[in-house]
Amino acid sequence: MKIVFEKSVAGRGGLRISKSDVPTSIHLKKEYLRETPAGIPELSELDVVRHFTELSRRNFGVDTNFYPLGSCTMKYNPKVCERIAAYPGFAHLHPLLPQLRGGGMLTQGALEVLYETDLLLREICGMAGFTMQPMAGAHGELTGIMMMAAYHRDRGNQKTTVLIPDSAHGTNPASAAIAGYTVTAVPSDEHGCMSISALKKMITDQTAGVMLTCPNTLGLFNPHVREICDLIHGVDGLAYYDGANLNAIVGTVRPGDLGFDLVHLNLHKTFATPHGGGGPGAGPVGVVDKLVEFLPVSIVVKREDGTYALEYNRPKSIGYIAPFYGNFGVILKAYVYLLMAGREGLERVAENAVLNANYIKEKLKDYYEVPHPQVCKHECVLSAARQARESGVHALDIAKGLIDAGFHPPTMYFPSIVKEALMIEPTECESRETMDGFIAAMIEIAQKAKTDPEGLHAAPVTTPVGRLDETKAARELNIASL
Repeated sequence: MKIVFEKSVAGRGGLRISKSDVPTSIHLKKEYLRETPAGIPELSELDVVRHFTELSRRNFGVDTNFYPLGSCTMKYNPKVCERIAAYPGFAHLHPLLPQLRGGGMLTQGALEVLYETDLLLREICGMAGFTMQPMAGAHGELTGIMMMAAYHRDRGNQKTTVLIPDSAHGTNPASAAIAGYTVTAVPSDEHGCMSISALKKMITDQTAGVMLTCPNTLGLFNPHVREICDLIHGVDGLAYYDGANLNAIVGTVRPGDLGFDLVHLNLHKTFATPHGGGGPGAGPVGVVDKLVEFLPVSIVVKREDGTYALEYNRPKSIGYIAPFYGNFGVILKAYVYLLMAGREGLERVAENAVLNANYIKEKLKDYYEVPHPQVCKHECVLSAARQARESGVHALDIAKGLIDAGFHPPTMYFPSIVKEALMIEPTECESRETMDGFIAAMIEIAQKAKTDPEGLHAAPVTTPVGRLDETKAARELNIASL
């Protein structure tokens, strides 16, 4: 397929603009002005429509096929959420409009959405308050760790270290380090969970807290989670819940009831917003009572007369961490999703997500190694170590083979504690028929690894672009060559 610049024909156009009858005056310095034409492609309207329609046919997303990207919850998102987020009263609302006086009535609905979403998330997570500002999961992590640091400063604690499992998402140690802490990795035990015995040896008076994804990146729920939180509290540390995998337990157990003090949620994973492509995202952070005073400003409050306003007078707040009130459109979609699902619906989300992941694991355990065969939660981790030993077919080859079969590959080589890892998360949305198709493709690839390994090394062969040297492509990006 030619790129749009290659399709350009001089003098061709699809837009006619009337000559302006308004006098113009350019005040820019000459050195700031372009001396040569911008080189914008010249195309007819039909050329443009066909070009971008063809591009869209080459895209892959949850609206086109199964997207089993483990730990990312790439699930179907109800279109009603998109529809409501596009309502002019929300979509055209300017964040600088007055809260109460003058045009304030225009913003009351939006403030009510923020306020009620906060209340719903408190109930779901067992927290005392939320900030809706963080604009991604990692942004929420940093916000939470900043509040952890503010808590310790306020109490005069000399804390320097945050403990994090060796199977954690990479953003966990990054967030802790940015906040000024030293990160210590806690090894996993033979069951795939953070070792409680190793943790006990690592906790000291300098321990600021622990960051724990629960279930973890192997899809396993740590049975010692409450004890872990109690141990951290024993040195006045804080237990941080990474909500990336909340989809596995939403509606069935609350992080606050497990002993966690802070929690960030990925609304763009668990609650209906399309995930991926660099955004938009939302990573609200919830805290228990003793941390509420450190929440970022501003906070939406409900006044005695029933109106909503933003509260700024919070002396111990960590301050602003995002412009305005975060990604309001993402929060709005989550609000709609929560109202539609209700408590029973959220319970079914977790139950079906767990059922689907275990169904895939059980169907594929005879074809791929399963390093931790116990019942998993929302995702399962397989290993291509057997294929690598026997025929030189690696997880990457299997992933590329799935592309030819019409499926997006799962997460590869993560968590790093599993060799040749393939992390699969079907979510609660996929039907048995869809999963059976994916399972059949995985079985066929396992058999092909024995009979035609070179065929898998060459995959994908059905895509516009074949297998790239990914390291070279990242270092020497050349879009024109595509």
